[in-house]
Amino acid sequence: MLTNKPVVVFLFSFLFCCTQIIGQPFYADVQAFKKQDSAAMPPPNQILFVGSSSFTNWKDVQNYFPSYPIINRGFGGSSLTDVIRYADDVILRYQPKQIVIYCGENDIAGADSVTGKMVVERFKTLFQIIRQRLPQVPILYVSMKPSPSRWHMKERVIDGNKRIEKFLKKQKHTKFVSVWKVMLGADGQPRKDLFVADMLHMNALGYAIWKEKIEKHLMK
Repeated sequence: MLTNKPVVVFLFSFLFCCTQIIGQPFYADVQAFKKQDSAAMPPPNQILFVGSSSFTNWKDVQNYFPSYPIINRGFGGSSLTDVIRYADDVILRYQPKQIVIYCGENDIAGADSVTGKMVVERFKTLFQIIRQRLPQVPILYVSMKPSPSRWHMKERVIDGNKRIEKFLKKQKHTKFVSVWKVMLGADGQPRKDLFVADMLHMNALGYAIWKEKIEKHLMK
């Protein structure tokens, strides 16, 4: 049987590309956001929370900030490289009036070879992507937290926080909000009462601390 070789090659290439896209991490999460938006697209000029599972799990974030219109686009387990990959879908399309980012902790947890310097370079890439399209929109970065289950990584986390803070001090319309010290006890160890059983994700007490630290910097 004769086949049309150009058509076969095209179909193979198309299917290969689709498989590569669908196979990317968090593809399903981003598609779920798009489906949600297709039913009711959030209006522009809201405050966008974006990043990893500390935001994903903050499902009642709007209740913590009732005076502020919030869009939550955290997707669990994501690293800065994932937010960079999906920046068009989870940040830029919403035309936010302010962007609040929590991400970087999973980058460090992903491999022992990931340093604080690497994290800040990834953050700079994300920052530039945002600035190219949204040059005046304020960006608030919430520092990486002291998770008990990742306490052995604390030196790299502290270094990453310091580097991001130093970078943001030189940028316009930015704010670095540290939650590190306020989540430590008098003994200098992470407060376990702020976390759920996995000692990675926070409970309501932890989010109450974040509310206090973040709210003063949100835009009306």
